[in-house]
Amino acid sequence: MSPVFPMLTVLSMFYYMCLRRRARTATRGEMNSRRAIESNTRALPINVEIVQYAKEVLDFSSHYGSENSMSYTMWNLAGIPNVYPSSGDFTQTAVFRTYGTWWDHCPSARLPFKRTPPTFCSQDYVELAFEEPVYPTAVHILETYHPGAVVRILACSANPYSQNPPAEVRWEILWSEAPTKVNGPQARQFTPCIKQINFPTNLIRLEVNSSLLDYYTELDAVVLHGVKERPVLSLKTSMIDMNDIDEDEDEEKYGCGMDTLNKQFSIVNLREWPTNGYFDKLPYELIQLILSHLTVPDLCRLAQTCKLLYQHCCDPLQYIHLSLQPYWARINDTSLEYLQSRCTLIQWLNLSWTGNRGAISVSGFSRFLKVCGSELVRLELSCGHFLNETCLEVITEMCPNLQELNLSSCDKIPPQAFNHIAKVGSLKRLILYRTKVEIEDYDLIASMMGAKCKKLRSLDLWRCKNITESGIAELASGCQLLEELDLGWCPTLQSGTGCFTNLARKLPNLQKLFLTANRSVCDTDIEELAANCTHLRQLDILGTRMVSPASLRKLLESCKDLSLLDVSFCSQIDNRVVLELNANFPNVFIKKSFTQ
Repeated sequence: MSPVFPMLTVLSMFYYMCLRRRARTATRGEMNSRRAIESNTRALPINVEIVQYAKEVLDFSSHYGSENSMSYTMWNLAGIPNVYPSSGDFTQTAVFRTYGTWWDHCPSARLPFKRTPPTFCSQDYVELAFEEPVYPTAVHILETYHPGAVVRILACSANPYSQNPPAEVRWEILWSEAPTKVNGPQARQFTPCIKQINFPTNLIRLEVNSSLLDYYTELDAVVLHGVKERPVLSLKTSMIDMNDIDEDEDEEKYGCGMDTLNKQFSIVNLREWPTNGYFDKLPYELIQLILSHLTVPDLCRLAQTCKLLYQHCCDPLQYIHLSLQPYWARINDTSLEYLQSRCTLIQWLNLSWTGNRGAISVSGFSRFLKVCGSELVRLELSCGHFLNETCLEVITEMCPNLQELNLSSCDKIPPQAFNHIAKVGSLKRLILYRTKVEIEDYDLIASMMGAKCKKLRSLDLWRCKNITESGIAELASGCQLLEELDLGWCPTLQSGTGCFTNLARKLPNLQKLFLTANRSVCDTDIEELAANCTHLRQLDILGTRMVSPASLRKLLESCKDLSLLDVSFCSQIDNRVVLELNANFPNVFIKKSFTQ
């Protein structure tokens, strides 16, 4: 009889786990059709499915177009499709600012934050509002060029059209997957299998990662399918996969990890153990090194095990570099308050994407910096819509050692507030992309940079509408250490004035030069780059009609480090020429876009 009891125990445990999972699935309504639940699990037909396109684009991190245009902007995601099912490069689509890994290899690229959880790989996002709140049953994403960038789809409990702000804002992941390489740039309708949630939503968020793409991804529309009443799930299942139980346990663990983060920051009633085993024999520094590989939620969990590990997990040396961006949906004033005592030595802080919809207040942010800002060197605040003039004033007062400040897409800060940044004397890197900085005379700014910023290494003047050859000449004369210069979509610059040849002669250290959409770039400019800028690694001359294959061959022969050459829409460079250049210079990625 003795062998029977272990078998009964195993069967009992399996039966218990099945019941536990079934109860959890029925309670939370998180049946995911990608899992091993057979097709006879059905939502009871209690109401009619509603199909709707996005009504409005509420927020986004970046786009290729300009703020006062519709071409290549996120606003094209609102409404019915403009392009689909056609494939190709169309201005009526939504395009993010970057693609590939080229941006990580630029002089301006920054080192990544450690401790980023492997499940978080998002680089950009867009939030879409729909007319009717529904329980989602499907999300269709119409991709018209280089698909495969979407890595997460989330739903929010807050109704953007409600007059009453919710007491709590919840975000649930409907679908998530690591970046994958899609064969071919052709259009497709992407319909991932989403999980069911227990609240209606009319706010959907797409997060993308374009690192595996050969060119910009283009999105045309998003379709939300859903029902008005919460589906009632049948519990009749024919099979449950044991692997699914483990996956759900992990999902539950990581899902609740940040929900209870604030509680985990404060520790109570730790048990006093007579010995800590081998940890008592390890040097303090070695334990610190081991713990440095844990994510923030894991540190919080480990801190609850014993007093020894609590001491290690709360050591400010563990928080020298801290990125809270992966947990943007759950970071609030309380989180910052609990982190204060641990972040007194913090040097790098990433609060990008956090604090929106009232999660972080001006007072909460200010209190945190007053305690933790003295050692800050790098501060990332991209898409921080809670920021206002008071916040910038606090930054300049409380962060005397600040060298890097990222305010990209912080579009709620009034123009006059940026005057406070002038007080930060140690600043070396400043990002003001998609902010309300008002510049009337870019030539004056370029002239001042040439006179005052002799050690300038990187400058992004993307879509500066009124900079001329005069400003560029002053800049090139004074900033001869420049390694990276983006003059894409600057329509007032014309090759006939000699501005590009002057750049090539004055800036021999150039590694990246973007002259995107400047149709006046000609063979003379390319030949000057070949002769003077031999360290060039990235060149974008999209849209020019004046560059011949012969000048490109000279460039490729001279610039041995060149890795990216964008000749999209260059009328003299056809596919035959690109194939020939690729064969002769296999180490260079030569991009030729097309439109059907």
